[in-house]
Amino acid sequence: MALNTTLKERSNNSCELCSNETLELQAYAVPPKSNDSAENVVVLCSDCHDQIAKSDYTNVNHWRCLTGSIWSEVPAVQALSYKILGKLAGEAWATEAIESVYLDESVIDWANAEDELEASKVVHKDSYGVVLETGDNVILTQNLNVKGANFIAPKGTMVRKIRLVPDNAEQIEGKIEGDTIVILTKYVKKSV
Repeated sequence: MALNTTLKERSNNSCELCSNETLELQAYAVPPKSNDSAENVVVLCSDCHDQIAKSDYTNVNHWRCLTGSIWSEVPAVQALSYKILGKLAGEAWATEAIESVYLDESVIDWANAEDELEASKVVHKDSYGVVLETGDNVILTQNLNVKGANFIAPKGTMVRKIRLVPDNAEQIEGKIEGDTIVILTKYVKKSV
């Protein structure tokens, strides 16, 4: 979303987090909301935007500005400030800033929503912790007794073009000797 007149006036032509007055201001939609409305957007300088885009909060002194921006009247600014302060919870001043402000429950839910969505994603990993994707080839790391098919799939068997079981991170599907079977991810290694 481009900076429109409403956002420029609301932000006084400065970053709504660090108050940096620069010509390089941009609109940033606070996830998981989209930039379809000015209420979902925060005006950021390129410095704040780049650090947020990279999830790089190591420049702790830069983020001290959040102790002021958390008190903004704009819910999007509150949500983004709260979210970043949460990432800096190891810093005493960040914890104090979070504890000292009263935010509406909907703002806190908004701030935590992206992390909750990320945590709820099912990620399939092989026995070595390598992330598996649909279509990958895997190798069995031990002999598997295939129930219902009356054969044993030997260690080292290549299973091509696996499918991920969507609701279970510990299971994949693949064909061995023409039969589609469910295989536990702890018994496979991703083939390169």
